[in-house]
Formats: sequence, C-alpha cells, structure tokens
Amino acid sequence: MFEALHTDATALLTRWQPTSPAAATARDRTLALLSAGPVALRREHRPGHVTASALVLAADGERVLLCLHGKFAKWVQLGGHCEPTDTTLAGAALREATEESGIAGLRIDPEPIDIDIHPVSCQGGSLHYDVRFAVTAPAGAVEQLSEESIALGWFPADELPAPLAGGTEQLVEPALASFRRTSPRRAT
Repeated sequence: MFEALHTDATALLTRWQPTSPAAATARDRTLALLSAGPVALRREHRPGHVTASALVLAADGERVLLCLHGKFAKWVQLGGHCEPTDTTLAGAALREATEESGIAGLRIDPEPIDIDIHPVSCQGGSLHYDVRFAVTAPAGAVEQLSEESIALGWFPADELPAPLAGGTEQLVEPALASFRRTSPRRAT
C-alpha cells in the first residue's frame, strides 16, 4: 500500500525545480521524510506525512476557489491526505480538489507549484508536508459545498479573504504562472 505513490512522490520531487527558496528547503525536507519509505504517506506516521493540495483557478485565470475549512475556520486551498488508491501526488491533489469543490472536469498541472510544511493535530500532533498544485476549472464551473467546508468562494487573485490560512497566499503567483504556461492560447 502506498508503494506506487511513494515512487511517484520521490521521483517528482527529485526532479522538481522549486518556485522559491522556502519551497526548495521544504522539498529537501520532504525528500528526507520520504526516505522512511511508503509509511511517510500515511496519516498515522507521527513524524509527519505527505499531503496534496490544489489552488483552483477559474477558467479565465482571474479568480481562485477557496474553502472556509470546518476544522480551523480559515480560508484555504483544497486538499488533504493521500489515500491508498492514489498512485500519483498530482492525482491525489486532483481527487481532493474534485471531492471538495464538487466540480467535474478540473485540469491539473502535474508539476508542483509549492511545498509547505506545517503543524497539524493528526495523531495528537504531527506535520503535513503539503505538495501543492495548480488546477484550472472548466468554463462555467459551479462549486458544491462538501462536508469538510463551511463555505466555498471564488475570489479575485489579488483580493483574498480573511482569515486566510498561512501559506495559501504564497500559492497565487506560482499558480498564475502555471496557468499562463499550461492554458491554451486564446484567439485574438
């Protein structure tokens, strides 16, 4: 269990070019965690575990979708724990974004845009080594609230809501860069 995901995560992060000095440090720390083997992807791993999240952009790249998280009452990108059925980190992030947004047809850039390591209450206190991706919603996407969120909302990329979870704002610029790199060119 988690062997394929471990192989993918290790290969992905080994070749990934970090988007900031902080992301480079987090990548190195995450690779060190992954040296423990597939157990580093399980939420029961007390020293910490790899998670996957996604900043969802509107089809035009003008807005981002955030959720007001039910457990800590802050606006945050979509994401969470890896599951035994996940075989790639990008797939885990896409699954989480789809489940939490209720939007079908999301498109993910398979290259991470950031990694953030932060304390969480899992197992009485642990760390999330959160690998973050950019996701684009299809035109006309309508979000549907999941049981994990108090609210979902679209916000202009330069006008994020408060209270905002730490690390969420730092995703906007690399997500927009991903959007510009991966979105089909518009006819002029």
